[in-house]
Amino acid sequence: METLTFRFENGSRRNGAQPQLVGVVSSGNLEVLIEPAALNGACEIEVKTAAVGFGAIWQAVMQDFHARWPLADARISINDMGATPAVVSLRLDQAAESALQGQP
Repeated sequence: METLTFRFENGSRRNGAQPQLVGVVSSGNLEVLIEPAALNGACEIEVKTAAVGFGAIWQAVMQDFHARWPLADARISINDMGATPAVVSLRLDQAAESALQGQP
C-alpha cells in the first residue's frame, strides 16, 4: 500500500455539512469520502492505494479534479484497489456533486 497526500489552496466552493461516501472498495475499484473540515479554504486529499508507483498519475488526476471542483474546507479520503484514472475521476465527480448538492 502507498499513501499519497495532496493539498490545494484557495478553493471557491464550500463543502456541504454532511460527509459524502461514494463507491465501494473491491477489486479494481475505489471509495471516496468527502468531509467538511476547517482548512482555511483549502482541500486536502489523502489516497491509500494498492497500486504503488503511480504518484505522477494521481497528481495529474487530482489537479484535473481541483480545476473542475475547486473545493474549499474539504477533506477527501480515497481508498483504492487499482481503479483506472477514469474511474477515479468519475467517483470524485460523484462525491463532489453529492457534497455540493443544492449549492450554486
